[in-house]
Amino acid sequence: MAKMSESLQARYDTTPFFGGNAPYVETLYEQFLQDPGSVSVAWRDYFTALQAGSREVPRGPIEAELLAHANARRIAAPLVGNAGLSHEAADKQAAVIRLIGGFRGRGHLHAKLDPLGLSALPDVPDLTLEFHGLSQADMGTVFSTTSLAGPDRRPLSDIMQMLEQVYCSTVGFEFSHMSDSAERQWLKDRVEGSGARAKLSTEERLTILKDLTAAEGLEKYLHTKYVGQKRFSLEGGDSLMPLLHDLVQKGGTAGVQEMVVGMAHRGRLNVLINLLGKSPKELFLEFEGVHEHKDGDSSGDVKYHMGFSSDIRTPGGNVHLAAATTCTARRSCQCWYTATPPSLARV
Repeated sequence: MAKMSESLQARYDTTPFFGGNAPYVETLYEQFLQDPGSVSVAWRDYFTALQAGSREVPRGPIEAELLAHANARRIAAPLVGNAGLSHEAADKQAAVIRLIGGFRGRGHLHAKLDPLGLSALPDVPDLTLEFHGLSQADMGTVFSTTSLAGPDRRPLSDIMQMLEQVYCSTVGFEFSHMSDSAERQWLKDRVEGSGARAKLSTEERLTILKDLTAAEGLEKYLHTKYVGQKRFSLEGGDSLMPLLHDLVQKGGTAGVQEMVVGMAHRGRLNVLINLLGKSPKELFLEFEGVHEHKDGDSSGDVKYHMGFSSDIRTPGGNVHLAAATTCTARRSCQCWYTATPPSLARV
C-alpha cells in the first residue's frame, strides 16, 4: 500500500475539525472537561495535549447558571418600556383610560334622574373597575389623567369620584356620539372642567328662582281655573324656562339679533307667556272661549297652534324672538299668519 504524502496525511488528521463538525467536537470537549473517561482514548489524548498542562473549566454549568439568574431577574422585575413604565403599570394605565371612556359614553345610564328612586338602574359593566381589569387594590395608585380636567396625575379613587359626580349625578351627559371633534371637545371641557356644577352668583340664582316660580305659578293657575280643559302642561319640565331665558340673554350678548323657537304643544303656553311676553289676559280669554280667531274657530286647541313674536332686551341689544306656529294646516289656518316671523312666512 502506497504511503500518503505529508500534506494529505495532515488533511486527513484534521478532518474531524471541519467547520461543520464544530458543535460535535465542542460537545465532546465539554464531556472531557467534566469527565475525561466519558470520551474515547483518542479524543482524551488529543484534548489532554490541547490543554498543554492547564485545566480549563466546563462552560456548560456556568452558562446554565447565568441563564437562570437572568430569568429570575426578569420575573422579579417586569421589563421596562421606553416610557419608563413596566408592562403591568402600562396595562393599568390603559385600563384607566378605558374606564374614563366608559363613563363618557355610558355614564348617563346611571344618572340619578328619578328623584323618587322607583326606577331600577340598568346593569352597565363599562362603569365597573373589574370590567377594565382594575380592582379596589388599585384605588390608591396614582395614574396619569391628562385627558381629564384638573391635575395631570391623581389616585384612582379621585378619578372614580370625579367621573361619578360628573356623569352619574342628577344630570346625564352623553356626547361621545358627536362626529364633530371640536364640538365634542368643547362640551367635554365645560362638563368636566366644572365638575357638572354650575357656579352661579346670587343674582343668577334669584333669576332662576323667579323663572321657575313664574312657570309653576302659571301651570297651577290654569290647572285650578280651567279644570278638565285640554292642557299641555310644562309641569315636570319647568327648568326649560330658565334655560331658554339664559339662552336668549347670552345669545343677545354675543350679537344674535333674531331667534326662532320651534316646539311642540307641551309647555308652549308657558313659553309664550313667560318668555315672549304674551298677555295672560288674552290666553285666559282663549281658555274661556271668548276670544274667537279670525277663521271663526274658537276651539280650545287653537291656542296651542298660535305663533307669537316680541323683542327681548339683552345686554347686547334687543333680540327679536319668535315662536313658530305648530298648526298642521299651516297656510290654510289663520294661526299661520298670526305673528309668524316674515322669514318663516316666506317658506
